[in-house]
Amino acid sequence: MSISSVIKSIQDIMRKDAGVDGDAQRLGQLSWLLFLKVFDAQEEELEFELDNYRSPIPEEYLWRNWAADKQGKTGDELLGFINNDLFPELKHLVAPVDKNPRGFVVKEAFSDAFNYMKNGTLLRQVINKLNEIDFTDSRERHLFGDIYEQILRDLQSAGNAGEFYTPRAVTRFMVNRINPQLGESIMDPACGTGGFLACSVDHLKDQVKTASDHQTLQKQIHGVEKKQLPHLLCTTNMLLHGIEVPVQIKHGNTLNKPLSSWDDQVDVIVTNPPFGGTEEDGIEKNFPAELQTRETADLFLQLIIEILKDGGRAAVVLPDGTLFGEGVKTKIKKLLTEECNLHTIVRLPNGVFNPYTGIKTNILFFTKGQPTQDIWFYEHPYPEGVKNYSKTRPMKFEEFQQENDWWGNEADGFTVRVENEQAWKVSIDEVIARNFNLDIKNPHVGETVSHDPDELLASYQQQQQELKGLLGQLQNILGNALTAREGGNTENAGAIFSGMNKQQEEV
Repeated sequence: MSISSVIKSIQDIMRKDAGVDGDAQRLGQLSWLLFLKVFDAQEEELEFELDNYRSPIPEEYLWRNWAADKQGKTGDELLGFINNDLFPELKHLVAPVDKNPRGFVVKEAFSDAFNYMKNGTLLRQVINKLNEIDFTDSRERHLFGDIYEQILRDLQSAGNAGEFYTPRAVTRFMVNRINPQLGESIMDPACGTGGFLACSVDHLKDQVKTASDHQTLQKQIHGVEKKQLPHLLCTTNMLLHGIEVPVQIKHGNTLNKPLSSWDDQVDVIVTNPPFGGTEEDGIEKNFPAELQTRETADLFLQLIIEILKDGGRAAVVLPDGTLFGEGVKTKIKKLLTEECNLHTIVRLPNGVFNPYTGIKTNILFFTKGQPTQDIWFYEHPYPEGVKNYSKTRPMKFEEFQQENDWWGNEADGFTVRVENEQAWKVSIDEVIARNFNLDIKNPHVGETVSHDPDELLASYQQQQQELKGLLGQLQNILGNALTAREGGNTENAGAIFSGMNKQQEEV
């Protein structure tokens, strides 16, 4: 049976259980089971490779000793073991991060995990289905990456607060252009389920030649995720990608400490921070007074500028609202162009993040340490014959070959770049004259008017979706502005109103 069939069967079994309500709980249930199975597969490899290896958790809680036998515990016996023994033991494991780091990873993974299933017989059926996947087989582990993304899409079917899982094509392109090197610290400060970090690990594996290189790779990946379920998925994702002790995947809010208190700086940041949402009260106080806002993406952009080393490189997905926004957004863009060389903005077409959001997005590439002189824009076109992306027709990595061929080298100032139908260059003087409005249209493409009914209907639906997203942002911002003492969020509201006006004009 294929892995995708196994996952579908598991989801069908869970739907019969009265304790599991909806996709999010199904995924939460599957996640801790997957974690323990993947963890044990890695344990087996470590036991084989290392002499005198000791298990980081009591052996009776290893997957092989309670779950692997399909004729093993079931019904009330299985439920009792999981609820009364397994969960309490792993949640309260005595595992100091310095003395038992793998045990610490298990404790963190289970800190907010929960067993939703109430039928022990159905739970045994789920476990037996999972046992059809062999995570010690490198081929099956590789195939599981595709299924893993499908599981994430199932969770994201109810996407909210701007948390959208980045399509693999976009992730690969960003990591490919940033080109992290062995030994460089790589961070995603809003890592979600670890897509950028996993892609970075894959990118680095070709550079690993020795056991020492392997240990270097183990230590250079860093991520922070605020929510429990994505954090658990990210930890599992790192295990699947060969990170044996993913203690650098922190469970917390990266924004939840003063910007000035960051001591550690990093070489590379690749991220798609949440946008459209707002942070809880008080978070903005961690930022300079003149740059305080509760718009999540704006805070993350400030954080990224702060924690990059001189010479450090970043690729960040941001919405159009950041490009044309005013008020605090203008000040942040001024800071960005003064502290960093914002050398490239790739403008993505509509639909890249369908079906989660219709908001148009951009990838900003910048290097800290030198001010911006010129910004190159590259408008990514749809492939021939494609009018929009969808679940069944997602963006493909191969589409970015045109950008890769055009890209050049930052070391020589991208001297090989030329303007063409997709690419144009804007000087910093022009950006300043525009009051740092970076929503600069392609000068090589005239306004085209389509009379095709299907195209017009698709365009109308797309714009309605974008308006809905902007209205959601506005609702959050105005709600927060009513309770804010200083009224700083009205600047954000202005940016959203601008976006709505633009959309209405287009409609």
